[in-house]
Amino acid sequence: MPEFIDVDPGELHLPPGRLQGADPAKLARQIAKYGDAFDGMPPLQVTRGRGGLRINDGVTRATRAAKLRPGRLLDAEIIHDLPKLDVTRTPKVKDSLP
Repeated sequence: MPEFIDVDPGELHLPPGRLQGADPAKLARQIAKYGDAFDGMPPLQVTRGRGGLRINDGVTRATRAAKLRPGRLLDAEIIHDLPKLDVTRTPKVKDSLP
């Protein structure tokens, strides 16, 4: 059964393949198209590990939210629960904001 939670996107850890954060061109396109509107946006997909949550899908959406509306909570679906995975090894979204 899926587990959905509300998260502060700035506090989510980035996945290993996206340590620099969101792709700047894709982020600019999303900001131009959606601005700070988040209604109807699909939930972020995250992994729960030791030390917090890591994004699996939604780095650009999380970055847009953290940049334009800091502290706003977004829906997230926990798709993996890996208590031995140390997610603190990667930076948080708020650490990579442009």
